[in-house]
Amino acid sequence: MPTARLHDGSSIDVTVLGDGDHPAVLLPVSTRVLEGPAADEIRAWGGDPNAGHTLATALAAGGHRVIAADLEAHLTDHPQPHTLNATTLAADLLAVADAAGQERFAYYGYSWLALAGLQLAIRTDRLTGLAMGGYPPLGGPYGAMLAVTRVAHRMALDPPAPKGEPTPGDWESVPFTRTPDQTQQYVTLYESLRDFDERAALARLRVPRLAFAGDKDTIAYGPQWDDLAVDMAGPLRTHRAELESLGWTVELLPGADHMTAMQADRVLPLLGSWLRASR
Repeated sequence: MPTARLHDGSSIDVTVLGDGDHPAVLLPVSTRVLEGPAADEIRAWGGDPNAGHTLATALAAGGHRVIAADLEAHLTDHPQPHTLNATTLAADLLAVADAAGQERFAYYGYSWLALAGLQLAIRTDRLTGLAMGGYPPLGGPYGAMLAVTRVAHRMALDPPAPKGEPTPGDWESVPFTRTPDQTQQYVTLYESLRDFDERAALARLRVPRLAFAGDKDTIAYGPQWDDLAVDMAGPLRTHRAELESLGWTVELLPGADHMTAMQADRVLPLLGSWLRASR
């Protein structure tokens, strides 16, 4: 298994699947199969514990060369509290592609990893396509996410007691176990994006582009989180016509929220057909 050396000197395992003649795809996800109580807990929240595995294996079986690396888990184990910013994040994704020996590739990421793909796309000419799920390319909630990550860091420094038994959808019922370094790295990332000019960035993109979210993707936090809200669907709805005029394919998935819109059975038909159309 190849490994990529990231900007902070740490190494991340890179999985390569398939060797077809369709475009290569970089997925910053885990490809392992998760079972047992940990998987059941993810399903209870509406998530898909094996979305990365399903996407990677299905795309590889469909003729794509898939390069995958579990960046989120790596950052949990090897946090980058002072150096994780838009530039280093893009460089680390290129390092993953380099470790796989892949010069040209499409990219798909979900949520903050979709944001990472946009930062990658404006810093390299190696992409053949960009797919962003669960984070809008225009009207992105950068300020809201900076506020959320600052609250998370505050709670990492002084963890609150959970309120009752963990209940899916109730963020305040979940024990907070993140460390200060784990939370600070995301504060650093969103601080680096405070002055990000979306329209100037989008004007530079020429590769095929896909943006999607669940049509109910608005994350509401309670008092413990300063009653913050993060809206992913609204900006896609508001800016859909403008994005389409710029060449984006835009989809809102009916009845889906932030967790359910990332399930493999929702993403794979959309991503697969878009990749085929983008060849």
